[in-house]
Amino acid sequence: MKLRENSSFVRFWIASTTSSFGTYITTLALQVLVVGNMGGSAVDVGWVSASRWIPYVLLGLIAGVLIDRFHRKTVLVITDMGRGIILVCICLLSILGVISIGWLMFLLVLFGALSLFHDSAYQSFVPQLVPRRLLTRANARLEQSAAVAETSGPAIGGGLVSLIGAPFALLFDALSYLFSGVLMASIKHQPVNKVKTGPLGQQIKEGLRWVYQHQYLRTLALNTHAWFLFHSMTMTILVSIVLIELGFDASLLGYILAAAGVGAVAGTSLSPRVGVRFGVGRAMAFSRILYGPAVVFMALALAVNISDSQYIALLFVVLGQLFYGFAMGIEGPLEMGYRQYITPSHLQGRMNATLRSINRSAVVIGAPLGGALADGLGFTTALWISIAGLTVCGLWFSLSPMRNARIEDDET
Repeated sequence: MKLRENSSFVRFWIASTTSSFGTYITTLALQVLVVGNMGGSAVDVGWVSASRWIPYVLLGLIAGVLIDRFHRKTVLVITDMGRGIILVCICLLSILGVISIGWLMFLLVLFGALSLFHDSAYQSFVPQLVPRRLLTRANARLEQSAAVAETSGPAIGGGLVSLIGAPFALLFDALSYLFSGVLMASIKHQPVNKVKTGPLGQQIKEGLRWVYQHQYLRTLALNTHAWFLFHSMTMTILVSIVLIELGFDASLLGYILAAAGVGAVAGTSLSPRVGVRFGVGRAMAFSRILYGPAVVFMALALAVNISDSQYIALLFVVLGQLFYGFAMGIEGPLEMGYRQYITPSHLQGRMNATLRSINRSAVVIGAPLGGALADGLGFTTALWISIAGLTVCGLWFSLSPMRNARIEDDET
């Protein structure tokens, strides 16, 4: 069966695409809401943004256990509906003029908690919709949609905010989540048996043992945690470089960041074929190696800018973003497909939640660390530290047994 003939996957893909666009609209609309409508500062924006990720750090491992105890489609429907209702509340409170930074953070913590459960169930639900040999191809379709949303979502969000205002832009996203929930509810699939309840600590340990004692998954997990640390450092430093060192405005920053989305679209289009040609492990190793050189292009922009060649500096930054996004596009579907392929159904929720929670914890550390290094050592030195870290991750991955990983002879 081809993916387009799988009506359940097609419905899932449409629902996922719709909510992905809404997510990028919300990210921009919240920032405008805090600064423009509420008169908040940059610190307020930082606290509001961080509040969405707090549940990933605090509840990630527990979420994995609960996901494995319930039917994943039910979790997806409830969390989509819940997030839509929360955004409606934020919209109404904003229109009435009674919202505060504290209340907004509280609502976004709830929003983040629902997103945590949704993301864990989402990644664990795909193997119930498509045969395991098609997981890489299915994830490539989902990643393509996410990349398109990443590229065009901020622009659409900016247009909506300008046209109807930040509160009503959030309402638009609320409708996208409600639509996604309704569509998810209509999906027909064969549910897997729920995990038998037991001591919470024991089930968390079972998930951790699976992730960190598996021959290949252990290396993939540890390497990815380190990658997220240096990735978040890189992105923090890059934004500061573009706005402060190169002197570009926020709108141009949006286009620069969108270049990574363009590269990701190209990468996800090639990902299944690259996996077949070289094997999942070697294809992922190639991607991990590519990140370091991609950021070198961004570092060269600083050197070029010293000579007052601002447009050439811009070209180097865009090229770096394109290659960076391309590497992410190649790697994403292969990594997700491999994780889903080797993990038993009763451990899918715990595997996905464990990786996501620790990866997001690395972001919580890496993002401020990148900013601190940039302030203390300068943009160039901080960026080269990130390059060194990403390069070490690539070499570590390429020299590990993970490079030999395959998916049933990669018949994707």
